[in-house]
Amino acid sequence: MIYWQIFLAFFIPGILGYGGGPSSIPLIENEVVDTYGWLTVHQFSEMLALGNALPGPIATKMAGYIGYEQAGIPGAFVALFATIAPSMILMIALLGLLLKYKHSPQVKKMTQLVRPAIAVLLGIMTVNFFVNSISMEGAGYFHTIVIGVASLLLLQKWKVHPAYVIGGALLYGAVFL
Repeated sequence: MIYWQIFLAFFIPGILGYGGGPSSIPLIENEVVDTYGWLTVHQFSEMLALGNALPGPIATKMAGYIGYEQAGIPGAFVALFATIAPSMILMIALLGLLLKYKHSPQVKKMTQLVRPAIAVLLGIMTVNFFVNSISMEGAGYFHTIVIGVASLLLLQKWKVHPAYVIGGALLYGAVFL
């Protein structure tokens, strides 16, 4: 029964919380504090503060913690699945719809219009990362250029898998920075 309660406590906010973590946090609070009484308001606010201090999506961190506290590792898995299930179901449904109408002129035009927007967003993100890495204390121009050029050569010229390039950059940063 506890697994079903954990599932519902995170699945319902996932469906109703349009806009991601910030919009679903009050819904999660209602479920875990008011409906099931697993946490007090003070405990929930402390967990929220700690979750915001850690990297990654807040809703999944909260779900994992609360699920683990209520039912151990299986509870954490149930809570995490319940948190991502609404998005996963919607993505599968939309993908099915998109594949069904992939030859439609409207769908082709939509995908052609989305690609440049994604490219611009990724480009802006890359420029921001580059500017931040240059201005970081300890990193600066030299390390940014070394990592950038090495990554470019490894990925484009020698066709090294990106996971190895990322691992090498992390190792370089650990040793030299």
